[in-house]
Amino acid sequence: MRTLAVLNQKGGVGKTTTAVNLGAGLARQGRKVLLLDLDPQAHLTYSLGVMAHELPRTMGAVLMQECRLGDVVRRVAGMDVVPASVALAGTEVDLAGVDNRENRLRMALADVDGYDFVVADCPPNLGLLTLNAMTACDELLVPVQPEFLALQSLGKLMETVAAIQGGWNPDLRVTGILLTRYQRQKKLNRETRQRIQKHFGDTLLTTVIRDNISLAEAPSFGQDIFTYKPGSNGAADYRSLALELLRRGAP
Repeated sequence: MRTLAVLNQKGGVGKTTTAVNLGAGLARQGRKVLLLDLDPQAHLTYSLGVMAHELPRTMGAVLMQECRLGDVVRRVAGMDVVPASVALAGTEVDLAGVDNRENRLRMALADVDGYDFVVADCPPNLGLLTLNAMTACDELLVPVQPEFLALQSLGKLMETVAAIQGGWNPDLRVTGILLTRYQRQKKLNRETRQRIQKHFGDTLLTTVIRDNISLAEAPSFGQDIFTYKPGSNGAADYRSLALELLRRGAP
């Protein structure tokens, strides 16, 4: 089972879009996928049409060990989903005072079996929820917009990864850096891609996610891109991403 966190401390880079549509792309390649929403904004949850505020228990209850992870799983679009709600913000505060707070997600996943991929959508920070994802998962996928500050945010993230590798999770690795909202005709986008390639080499994925309005529209219908508009550039790009990650294989 491959465990992969979609992570960047910078907001607006397409983490949730990537988690949802990578999961859907892998499911369409015949893989059994479990999606985890670790963001109190619950954007992954709502993007798939799940109304978190109507559910008795969500991710927060799992992390506080009030129930097992399997108790809150919902089946959506060929994937299993552990939803989040705004209450997860309070959970992060509550976790600060408990034992093994950085290992709560790892402990919850210990009972999980039968999946090919677990994909976690993380909040746009390096707080306790993100720390749980980095401790529980063996792989990181880092979406990045091709802009001036991309290298700076990547540098800070790599420092955090090194610290996690030196303590809580020696098996953690960055499987790929993914350029999102890419526009080939823009000189800045091309130059940023070259700079990231120079600094990080093959860690930069060959696949890029082109700027595509259908990717922004799909969540309002509670659908992944393959269901909403299968012929779009967004669907083509996330299909390519799923295939590239399958080719790269497990650590």
